Amino acid sequence: MPRPTKFRRVEFFPKDTYFAPSGRPRCELEEITLKVEELEAMRLKDIEELNQEECAERMQVSRQTFQNIIDAARKKVAIALSEGKAIHISGGNYTTGQCRFKCYDCDSLYEINYAQDKEVCPKCQSTNVRCSKKSEFCNKWCKGKR
Repeated sequence: MPRPTKFRRVEFFPKDTYFAPSGRPRCELEEITLKVEELEAMRLKDIEELNQEECAERMQVSRQTFQNIIDAARKKVAIALSEGKAIHISGGNYTTGQCRFKCYDCDSLYEINYAQDKEVCPKCQSTNVRCSKKSEFCNKWCKGKR
């Protein structure tokens, strides 16, 4: 049985999450989903020009895991560009310091782990949770759960 996926630390979230070739109707396009942590890996390595060890530290993963993430990301982007597919940035297994949720039943305050903790408190399993910040980031990425 494989180990559960460790959440990756993500510091950047794009304003635009959908990219498509021009001149073709969206309904005719195939779509590739780029995970949020895959975009973060490319940003750290290719834009911030950090070495692999620094990138892995920032994302709080091993160097091998970082390499696997960036390899998958680059392959998806290359396929999308060469085959004329749309890129949708969404989902993944990540956590962030930019948004903290509060459980209104047990009063715990915690950083979200994207898909897992947005709906249910990890401490008491209550669904009475809301984003504790009212920021531009939360409006987009917490989907109104403020």
